[in-house]
Amino acid sequence: MDWFFQSFFWYLSLFLLGLLFYPFTKKVFSNFVDYGYAFSKTIAILLLSYTVFLFGFLKIMPFERISLFGLIGVLIIILFVYRQKFFDKEKNPWFFIILEEVLFLSSFLIYAYVRAHEPSIRSLEKFMDFGFINSILRSKFFPPIDMWLSADPSNPGGYPINYYYFGHLTSAFLIKLTGVKASIGYNLSLITILSVGITSIFSLCANLVYFFIKTILKQEHVNKMLISVYGLIGALVVNLGGNLHTIYLFTKGYPNESPIPYWQIMSWFNPTKYWYPNATRFIPFTIHEFPSYSYTVADLHGHVLDIPFVILIIAFLFLIITKIKDNLETKKIIRFSIPTGFLIAILYMTNAFDGPIYFLVAFLLLLFFIGWNIRFLIAIGSVIISIIAFSFPFVYKFKAFVTGIGLNCPPNFLSNLKTLGPFIFIKENCQLSPLWMFFVLWGFFLTSFGIFIYIKLQDKKYNKKYFQNDVDGFILVLFLISIALIFIPEFFYVKDIYPAHFRANTMFKLGYQAFIIMGIASTYAIYRFSLQDKKNNYITTIIVLMLFLVLIYPFFSFPSYYPLKNKPANITLDGVLWIKNEKLQDSEIIEYFNRYIKGQPIILEAQGDSYTDYERISANTGLPTIAGWWVHEWLWRGSADVVGKRIPEIGQIYESNNLSLTKKLLKKYKVKYIVISDMERERYKDLKENKFNKNFKKIFVTTNKKGAVYQAN
Repeated sequence: MDWFFQSFFWYLSLFLLGLLFYPFTKKVFSNFVDYGYAFSKTIAILLLSYTVFLFGFLKIMPFERISLFGLIGVLIIILFVYRQKFFDKEKNPWFFIILEEVLFLSSFLIYAYVRAHEPSIRSLEKFMDFGFINSILRSKFFPPIDMWLSADPSNPGGYPINYYYFGHLTSAFLIKLTGVKASIGYNLSLITILSVGITSIFSLCANLVYFFIKTILKQEHVNKMLISVYGLIGALVVNLGGNLHTIYLFTKGYPNESPIPYWQIMSWFNPTKYWYPNATRFIPFTIHEFPSYSYTVADLHGHVLDIPFVILIIAFLFLIITKIKDNLETKKIIRFSIPTGFLIAILYMTNAFDGPIYFLVAFLLLLFFIGWNIRFLIAIGSVIISIIAFSFPFVYKFKAFVTGIGLNCPPNFLSNLKTLGPFIFIKENCQLSPLWMFFVLWGFFLTSFGIFIYIKLQDKKYNKKYFQNDVDGFILVLFLISIALIFIPEFFYVKDIYPAHFRANTMFKLGYQAFIIMGIASTYAIYRFSLQDKKNNYITTIIVLMLFLVLIYPFFSFPSYYPLKNKPANITLDGVLWIKNEKLQDSEIIEYFNRYIKGQPIILEAQGDSYTDYERISANTGLPTIAGWWVHEWLWRGSADVVGKRIPEIGQIYESNNLSLTKKLLKKYKVKYIVISDMERERYKDLKENKFNKNFKKIFVTTNKKGAVYQAN
């Protein structure tokens, strides 16, 4: 039951943070049926983390646990002083508060139980994510140090992380605040994101239906159960749903997979008959991931860490629409524009693509509802200024690694030019998605959009009073933007370092947001269809069938990844247990560094390729090493040479007989500790272990004598 107690203590901390920020949240979301209670935890984590980040950047407050408690104490005092302002005499929406908290806790414990069956922080990009978190945890001030690119003569202070790490900082904040072990906190952070995602989408979708009933249908009494049903549908579609690729459950599959046809399965359910990752790699050379897949494979990457903030800004933009429709005073517009800019800055610092995506969303929504006039220009100007101001502590030391915008399948006259300003024209870069594959991925959402348009045409035809309304206008803009997002990679891509998969990252990042946005919009479209006097039975059947295909995805993805039937000996949320079981000496070295070594002295360990177990010490301690995963650093730094030139020197340190050269290289990179274990022996076949035994102080030896740490100076 370790997983339960680990989870419950973390949950209790989140509950108290949400409770602390609920009065503020209630003030902001004062016209929501639940007063925005579902967003209180997100707002608490966001505002506290950003304050810590800003103070750390300004060197005002070190990133230490006592500082965090002090910060929360100050906020409690502020809340007490302004209690009359934050609290009012309105009756609290206890039905939704209790329902959303039960939904949060249920999601939290269920996912914690599932994740505890395979909590390993290993494979895919988990080392990178965990390394960022550990580096941040060791930092007193910001920006944090890159654990895979140590200091050198040209940069003796070390290199800051050149990636979008703010989301990792929020995880580090919760880990430090609660005092849990980082390898447990990694998994609890992921579990928190799913639970927040479930409750936030529930709240947003329920409120969309609520506003339509209250403002358009003019009903005084709103059926709480009705809007809760649609809130739950939205929560499931966005967070756990897949796409229509699950149709392959009922076929013999397609060339790159071999599922077992359902009619050959004796049992009604067998997760082995469907290979769930193919739903995210269906179109060749592309990635079209969605949250449910992310929660399955459990990378704590930027696009996952950003989910709560993405939902928050969508809800906040809807809030703006509902609050400014009858009052376009300049002061009021600016008052809403500044937090909008703040949220977009947060999105940019957490997952770069999301910044411009939601700036576009804000731009079009404000244009749609305010119109092209001076107030609109003031609003957008305020948003832009806020983005620049709030993101400055991040961009101050950040160098963008985007090298241009490419045109997919450029015509000959452009490919002959090769480049034109930031635009790139590479004739060989030509990939177009087959329409049938495109429909498999997006068919449910596109059908929902078609239904929504059909409803609007029916409204107009019968001259119903709710043809023009704020909620429908909001949903229309969301649909149009998300459809644009899924079509953009058919024409343009952001250039990176992957030649064969040149548009994969662009499709991935844009499509991920399109999935979330259209999941919300589609839920509302289904509700609007339910209001039709004469429902089309064919459309009803299509909706039910597609919804079924979308929602069965997690019943195959999670059992495929997690051994839920064959329980492991130890059900735990500790993500480093696998190291203890498979690499005992490495586990002990990591524990030694984490327990006794303070700050961020530089270590030396074996360097290896991305997505491997190399860099396991730096990833699990946050201590910088000379060179880490090559391809990742290549992407972040814009040059293969940044790490490429260091790799041979690491080999020389381990394999050279020249003691003078060894010491010279160790001094060059300010190496404090040298690791020798099985992975070093495997990577460097001619490793001169005697050189280290004779000339360097051995400060730690593992119990099985297979691993050791040497002090370099």
